[in-house]
Amino acid sequence: MIARYTSKIVTTIVVFVLFSLICLQLNTAYANPKVLMETSKGDITIELYEKEAPRTVKNFLSYASEGFYNNLIFHRVIKDFMIQGGGFDTEMIPKDTKAPIKNEARRGLGNNRGTIAMARKPKPHTASAQFFINLVDNESLNHSNDTHEGFGYAVFGEVIKGMNVVDSIARVKTGIFNGFPNVPKEPIFIKNVSIIE
Repeated sequence: MIARYTSKIVTTIVVFVLFSLICLQLNTAYANPKVLMETSKGDITIELYEKEAPRTVKNFLSYASEGFYNNLIFHRVIKDFMIQGGGFDTEMIPKDTKAPIKNEARRGLGNNRGTIAMARKPKPHTASAQFFINLVDNESLNHSNDTHEGFGYAVFGEVIKGMNVVDSIARVKTGIFNGFPNVPKEPIFIKNVSIIE
């Protein structure tokens, strides 16, 4: 009787442990990728929303893994709006990019403070490598309709550590350089973007 009771308890514990391990593995398998963006102002850790913006995340990780962003600058900084980088060197010479990607702005992610989104030209499907980090909730950048004006900017991740670094970049003095407005007077480098998870 006792042996049978003990056997049931042991079986229950084993089943529970196995179930917990399976759940843990599934959670790990579906965990969002994370990147570390090392800048001359400090480190920024970003969680990427792979499920919600698969094409955009794949594109960003492709550039990151190739070292594309290394030694580029945050070339556009607008207080109470956003900081933008990933396209220009210190002389404001653009780096060659791959083909543009399809805009995933309509997938429902909002341009809220701390989110990272793709920069683009006026036409919706023109994003390539440049990105920006929202300093405030920028609802006007969200998808509202399928026109050029209303398509929005595709959010694909969020800063989970280092918003103090983002805010310190937002406070730098800017001016016009080589015809471009809102350029930091002292270059702010992206040293490296690496996948950490």
